[in-house]
Amino acid sequence: MSGAHFVYIVRCADGTLYTGYAREIGARVKAHNAGRGAKYTAGRRPVRPVYSERFRSLGKALRREHQIKRLSRRQKQSLVAGRRNRERAL
Repeated sequence: MSGAHFVYIVRCADGTLYTGYAREIGARVKAHNAGRGAKYTAGRRPVRPVYSERFRSLGKALRREHQIKRLSRRQKQSLVAGRRNRERAL
């Protein structure tokens, strides 16, 4: 979608979580899995997307990315689990 900005979380092969920003999540995950996405994920491949939020403005997306990056691992896991539970309920 043109004009959309995404904040996403991927689960790395070692079980850790990585949070990032992208215009196209699919392309960004492919980049991570090719070793070009981020230094952190390059050695923790493969990664798989587990969470995302969509925003209309870049500023809001980047603020949200910063908020999520400041969360503890437990809080991020709750965020991911909550999203999965909401999707199942729909």
